Amino acid sequence: MTTKTEQKTIELDGSQGEGGGQILRTSLALSVVTGQPMAIEKIRAGRAKPGLMRQHLACVNAAAQISGAQVDGAELGSQSLHFAPGPVRAGDYRFAIASAGSCMLVLQTVLPPLLLAGGTSQVHLSGGTHNPMAPPFHFLERAFAPLVRRLGADLQLTLRRCGFYPAGGGEVEATIVPAAGALQPFDLMARGGQQPGFAECLAPGLPRHVSTRELDTLGGAMGWSGEQLRHGGARQNEGPGNALLATLAYEHVTEVFTAFGEKSLSAEQVAHGLVKELRAFQKSEAAVGPHLADQLALLLALAAWQGQKACAFTCSEVTEHTRTNCAVIERFLPVRFAITESRQACTVQVSPA
Repeated sequence: MTTKTEQKTIELDGSQGEGGGQILRTSLALSVVTGQPMAIEKIRAGRAKPGLMRQHLACVNAAAQISGAQVDGAELGSQSLHFAPGPVRAGDYRFAIASAGSCMLVLQTVLPPLLLAGGTSQVHLSGGTHNPMAPPFHFLERAFAPLVRRLGADLQLTLRRCGFYPAGGGEVEATIVPAAGALQPFDLMARGGQQPGFAECLAPGLPRHVSTRELDTLGGAMGWSGEQLRHGGARQNEGPGNALLATLAYEHVTEVFTAFGEKSLSAEQVAHGLVKELRAFQKSEAAVGPHLADQLALLLALAAWQGQKACAFTCSEVTEHTRTNCAVIERFLPVRFAITESRQACTVQVSPA
């Protein structure tokens, strides 16, 4: 059996493909899962502010904490990192970002290894919960967590307090329960029958008419009314913030799409932007949208590896983000992705190598 000192370090170029923080998060997660040390250079090299920002550094520190890792380069602005993990340890953890950086991205980093740990973990997260360029809490709760449960594991999420930019201060609790045996691969090729969808607006610290106009505009375009248009329960001191969420529920999958308000956009523009995204997804025949595809690829890769069985899903679009994530996964796990694109639905298959 290979010992930790004999294992070859996996070297990654952080500027490859999409070139963002997802390369770092996926490589951290899979380094802990497999016990393989990794070194990454040119972290976020193409970004306006390259290197590790607070939320990325929080991901590094969280991965190190659950595995007792030895880390070099874990400092703000660093563009290179060496990470040598020990075995993953289930437990009670608290991870905080002292800004509005997304704590949901920290959860995505530690979730894969904790799903394979020796017991249940309780994770308390604080920071941003609804951020542009990151999955919001409601996406993980409604769209992502049910797919974790289909693997035979469990993920329960509780939102204690919203955290919006620039203040942050959100609070989330997660309970992560590993599967009794190996993770179970599954196929997700179709959505199944449509169920009633709904929209909700979180707009703490903003006038009530903002959320009303956003919901009315979205409802008029989607044919939603009454209980399908909801004012969210965010408290006044959790803002100012503005997130308009639309939940599309189907027999086999739930999708959540989000638009964020900006000072330069009217309430109607925010709603129309989200409607465009919803209609693009509805027009396709795929099971999941582009953002859920990115997350599902990693879950199913772990299941294909553990269960030694190929599995697949369909998505409305294969983004550069997803392609990059698949390439990083293949560096750590003995699996191979095959992507077939078509206008109605793209198919992503992952097989044991």
